[in-house]
Amino acid sequence: MKVLIVSDNHGSEEELQDLVERHQHEVACMIHCGDSEFDYDASDMLPFEVRVRGNCDFDDRYPDELVHTVGNKTIFATHGHLYNVKMTLMKLHYKAQEEHADLVCFGHSHEVLTEFVDGTLFLNPGSVKLPRRPTIQTYAIVEWINEAVQVDYYDENGRKVEEISKTFSLS
Repeated sequence: MKVLIVSDNHGSEEELQDLVERHQHEVACMIHCGDSEFDYDASDMLPFEVRVRGNCDFDDRYPDELVHTVGNKTIFATHGHLYNVKMTLMKLHYKAQEEHADLVCFGHSHEVLTEFVDGTLFLNPGSVKLPRRPTIQTYAIVEWINEAVQVDYYDENGRKVEEISKTFSLS
């Protein structure tokens, strides 16, 4: 099962449209971790089954956080600004335990992060518009395969970024 995670496109439609067209038929769920700067019901946001509010999103119909189940996986999504993710993952770690999350998705820092802690994958897909680290535009696809979870990062042209993609054993 695959899920696509994106964040921080800051009003740019092209990047979102491209990755939706590229991957919509291969993933079970698309997640947007905030700072789209679009209205909640904008056509660009409709393909994203999970979408949360970032600090630059002004439509209050976005929830600050969301728990979503895909297959047998529990996903917790938030933008991250309310969890102080630029300083620590500790608050997110506690929330992940509370929600029994298999995957925690967030954005805000515009920096790619992939950590597997206590059976939970913490993932920041970077930014598809204004990246900080790495300095290329990125989004992620997570796939659970048997006893492993594969995290593949892609650039704005849909090319896999090998040096930051990772595989974690679940056993």
